[in-house]
Amino acid sequence: MTDTELGWPVPGLRQELVTELIRSLPKQLRTAFVPAPDTARAVLARLDPARGDLLSALASELGRIGGVSIPREAWDLSRLPAHLRFTYRVVQDGRVLAAGKDLTGLRQQLRPRLQAALTEAASGITRSGLRSWDFGALPREFAQGRLRAYPALADAGDAVDIRLFETEAEAAEAMRRGTRRLLLIAVPSGVRAVASRLPVNAKLAMSRSPYPSAAALLDDCAACAADQVIAEAGGPAWEAEGFARLLEAARSRLAVHAAGLVGAVARVLAEAHAVETGLDRAASPALRPALADMRAQLSALVYPGFVAETGSRRLPDLLRYLRAISRRLAKAPADPGRDAGQMAVVHRVTDAYRRATGELAAAGRASADAAAVRWMIEELRVSLFAQTLGTPVPVSERRIQAALDKLSA
Repeated sequence: MTDTELGWPVPGLRQELVTELIRSLPKQLRTAFVPAPDTARAVLARLDPARGDLLSALASELGRIGGVSIPREAWDLSRLPAHLRFTYRVVQDGRVLAAGKDLTGLRQQLRPRLQAALTEAASGITRSGLRSWDFGALPREFAQGRLRAYPALADAGDAVDIRLFETEAEAAEAMRRGTRRLLLIAVPSGVRAVASRLPVNAKLAMSRSPYPSAAALLDDCAACAADQVIAEAGGPAWEAEGFARLLEAARSRLAVHAAGLVGAVARVLAEAHAVETGLDRAASPALRPALADMRAQLSALVYPGFVAETGSRRLPDLLRYLRAISRRLAKAPADPGRDAGQMAVVHRVTDAYRRATGELAAAGRASADAAAVRWMIEELRVSLFAQTLGTPVPVSERRIQAALDKLSA
């Protein structure tokens, strides 16, 4: 159980708990559900423990009846009366190691003890300062007694470490980044040489990136190219033979992929600058909500780290999404009302996406299926605001909701 989950108390306490949970919401959300006791009685009959933790089920039901999105961070569990809050106890060999109502606090309190126990038990696995695969196969799981952890490579900047992670999802993400770093240590990407040969206008576009430095941007391009090589070669390796295959693939493909990426990123950044310039020049009070929406979209598409996080396959789509913002900016002044109606559709599906992903565990929120829905929303924007640019597949509010329903199933 996480701090953003809440178990189901005995039936006799549920109405009181739901009432107090509603009262814990911020005022702008709480006003949709007053009086809280009446709303609690109305929703309680529809709440089912089979739907997961109480907060997820309650947020979904309140969102349905109130037409608002309730993010997990909106619940203020600290405002609940003490008798309605769980007391957690961590027990080892019949001895209580820690107890309290703050699960995060307990975890922080016990993490050093857990890490020390794991490190001692797994001393033959963990390592630091590695710059080559000079070790054997990496186990997917480490277990000793009741201790369980997941080993993986971890990016340490100019080297990699072998560390233990608490969850498989954390280990998988670390392994992806750690494999990337080990590959880039062994095989030069050539991104700086490529960047130095760019035309003047492309160099200017690269200089306007949101990254803290040109070096940071080029490093992200190299990381993205390495990710592409790793994906094409079957994913991160867990043994020396598999990493040797990745090295062979990188020696033949990494520089080529990096060269293509630097050019693609320059085009994306040039388009992003054009969008930003257009937004800065727009000043119509009637378009203020639309302009704010476009700025938010731009900042969610182009930001420090966007190259590797977007990935090489999606970068051409990113260019189209930015061009769609420019088309919208040109069309919106002629019919602000139409733009507002289309924006309402986008906001509805975005709120539904946030609700659906908020109810998932961390691994689910980071899944390929969740990411696919996020990009479907960008395609919906193209369809609504810049239809002539086209979308790869048909997209609509109904299709996105169906994908969300599948995600939550």
